Amino acid sequence: MTESEVLDLLQKVGAFRSGHFVFTHGRHSDSYVNKDALYPYTRDTSLLCKAMAERFADKGIEVVAGPTMGAAILAQLVAYHLSELTGKEVYGVYADKDGQGGFVLRRGYDDIVKGKKTLVVEDLTTTGGSIKKVVEVARAAGGDVVGAIAIVNRGGVTKEQVGDPPVFASLVELHLESWDESECELCKKGIPVNTDIGHGREFAAKKGH
Repeated sequence: MTESEVLDLLQKVGAFRSGHFVFTHGRHSDSYVNKDALYPYTRDTSLLCKAMAERFADKGIEVVAGPTMGAAILAQLVAYHLSELTGKEVYGVYADKDGQGGFVLRRGYDDIVKGKKTLVVEDLTTTGGSIKKVVEVARAAGGDVVGAIAIVNRGGVTKEQVGDPPVFASLVELHLESWDESECELCKKGIPVNTDIGHGREFAAKKGH
């Protein structure tokens, strides 16, 4: 899939939105990637996962791992498509949150990863933090991390920021402009913040709206 085809799909399912949004870190933007809007559309999700699998079909991947929650779905589907493409069983596992800001491989998944060529997947990356943590726990379990891939790289994240695997790729590179609240033209124009997605509801509550 080309970048424009991926963006068209994300717009079709309502995952790429225009308006007035508040990001996790408090900055404002006129565009937002609502990754959670993708997952109810299983066929479209599968198409994106097939595109990710195709990027790594020649890398000998044996296990696909992703951080919970959404990327657990991606790991399953990317592993399925790699199995179909290569004719070999590729396992799909996920890393649980450890309750302390990190991730951990439970449920015997550490044994599955051990000694195997591993691909780490993610839906949206802004800082690379989640991917890096999963790369690290996979390596700690004895996995050979040969690559990482996101559907959308929103923050210009580099290979080094995700733990420096041999390959880091994304289906789409997006550079969404964002501003501090004090510099936000949308606020100055009185355009209401979207309170359904992002952190607009908390922002509106703080402002007494």
